[in-house]
Amino acid sequence: MSIYKTALGDDFEKLHPMLRQRYKTMGKRTFKGSGIMHTIVGCPRWLYPICWYGVKWKLLFPERGENILFTICNTPTVGENGEEQIHWERKFQFGKKERYFNALMSLDRGHNIIRDYLGEPAKVYSDLTFRTDKDGSLLISSKKQRLVLGRKEIPLPRIFQGIATVKEGYCDTEQTYIIHVNVRNPIIGTVFSYKGVFTEDELS
Repeated sequence: MSIYKTALGDDFEKLHPMLRQRYKTMGKRTFKGSGIMHTIVGCPRWLYPICWYGVKWKLLFPERGENILFTICNTPTVGENGEEQIHWERKFQFGKKERYFNALMSLDRGHNIIRDYLGEPAKVYSDLTFRTDKDGSLLISSKKQRLVLGRKEIPLPRIFQGIATVKEGYCDTEQTYIIHVNVRNPIIGTVFSYKGVFTEDELS
């Protein structure tokens, strides 16, 4: 069973049929999609030094813009302990510059949450909760977070966290997935956000 179906429980059946199909099979095959992010807001200018490290780690980037080419690739993999994992590659094309927002997710079966390690190598850990909106969209929220320093993980107080909210839906008219990701800090406001659409690439 998909880790996302397990995390959603009974709510899984309330998802839009296209989202059910996407997340039901995500652990069994690679999903590749492409589209356009209508708006992207990078990190605040005064955080640029940190964002440039984020570029190196495929975690954050300072660029911002409109109508940016986007690709997504969800690849099933297996962890060292044999657990199911999903690698998320999200790529944004700013002209000749490629920027990433990558993660590795797995299921914490004891607490029924998704474990999210952000960056390559991972620099931030976050608990993710999944639920279904009344319109059939998928809602994802970050909870506890930790700073990852090699094998050591340090809990982050709320004031230092990048609190993420994600809404992924599907438009039947345009036959596209709709995505809106927003990462905010309680003090500085928006750290990073993007909003747009994508479709699944044709299987070769």
